[in-house]
Amino acid sequence: MRLDRLAAAALLACAAAAHAQFQVQPMDPDWKEVEAPPPPALKTTGLIPVEIERSALRFGVDPASVSLGRDGIVRYVIVAASSTGAVNAMYEGIHCKTGEYKVLARHNPDTGWSIAGNAEWRPLHGQQQSRHTLVVARTAACMGHGPNRSAAQIVRDLRAPADTRFYIN
Repeated sequence: MRLDRLAAAALLACAAAAHAQFQVQPMDPDWKEVEAPPPPALKTTGLIPVEIERSALRFGVDPASVSLGRDGIVRYVIVAASSTGAVNAMYEGIHCKTGEYKVLARHNPDTGWSIAGNAEWRPLHGQQQSRHTLVVARTAACMGHGPNRSAAQIVRDLRAPADTRFYIN
């Protein structure tokens, strides 16, 4: 009987820990977002593919654009291409601690980068237009509620097969 209670208690503790892993963490009142560096020149070659199920677009991250700021924000350029050849790009930031993202700039083929003046943080979950951002967060940018350890590690994890991601090299 005692083993049953211990097993039940252990199962309950595991379930609580798993539930806590997916909860948005409260914001640190002392946290300050640093000003994002300007977006780099747009590159459409050498991108790391990002697989998005049931999408008519092809997505890729520019590995040279990936950065991890001292504020904990992972910033990168993602390029979306259609089958007709239309190309769009966004300079995005992911705040792993809060499970949020924002678009810092959008690229227009005619005029170049347009900085989003008052971009707001949005939740990663439940946003149809940010499926690519959620994939980047889950597969490379974030480890739990924190950023992956470095920009170089994020790039390695983006390139790695799914079963080898998050191993420290």
